Amino acid sequence: MQNHEIDYKIFGEEMQYVEIELDPSETAIAESGAFMMMDEGVQMQTIFGDGSQQQGGGLMGKLFSAGKRLLVGESLFMTAFTNVGHGKRRVSFASPYPGKIIPLDLSQLGGAVVCQKDAFLCAAKGVAINVEFQRKLGTGLFGGEGFIMEKLQGDGMAFMHAGGHVFERNLQAGEMIKIDTGCLVGYTMGIDFDIEFIGGIRNKVFGGEGIFFATLRGPGKIWIQTLPVSRLASRILTYGSVGGRREEGSILGGLGNLLDGDGY
Repeated sequence: MQNHEIDYKIFGEEMQYVEIELDPSETAIAESGAFMMMDEGVQMQTIFGDGSQQQGGGLMGKLFSAGKRLLVGESLFMTAFTNVGHGKRRVSFASPYPGKIIPLDLSQLGGAVVCQKDAFLCAAKGVAINVEFQRKLGTGLFGGEGFIMEKLQGDGMAFMHAGGHVFERNLQAGEMIKIDTGCLVGYTMGIDFDIEFIGGIRNKVFGGEGIFFATLRGPGKIWIQTLPVSRLASRILTYGSVGGRREEGSILGGLGNLLDGDGY
């Protein structure tokens, strides 16, 4: 294996965290802000890019690897956690919002998984976080993630995070599924990803579901989330905006606010 071999355990239900067990000299990498806790003897270091062998040994190679992360909306830097002690040590990373952490054994998934730009949480050192350009114009313009997604490459463990409940779907050769573009978390390299225009004028105007489906055709595996973070953020903004309070179950409605002293 080119990647460090790590053991892990996932804790929690709605707000999960993953605990990674490191043998001496083993390293895990994570996004900035994902760190939760670590044992004594684990050394933290900020690095350019992902620390994989693909970024090259020279300065230009490291700058190029780190620069690619800007294209997917990530920081130039990542954080490496190395066990510098003699026994086993643990480091934990937490999910950023309610949902599930998805473990990916890349050696069992063809060596690569394409995912949303904000789905990556952490991985064993050696896993490369690269850019995946959508080759089809329609997919790039209307696919919900633009032309650029993230590709996790290697033969070790990587971890994605997604909102709500997450489930896997294995598609056979030629089998196709249509899903909301925001509900797609990731897929293996054998999947043909495209978008489809929703037919019918009433569907477009009154459907409330956008005007495009994501279409995925097998063979391969896909991961689907029930609560995209964009949908969650939209609901929070709706209920949290000034004057946007909704009086569920109230006969008086806005008049009840005035009676309660909550009027503006």
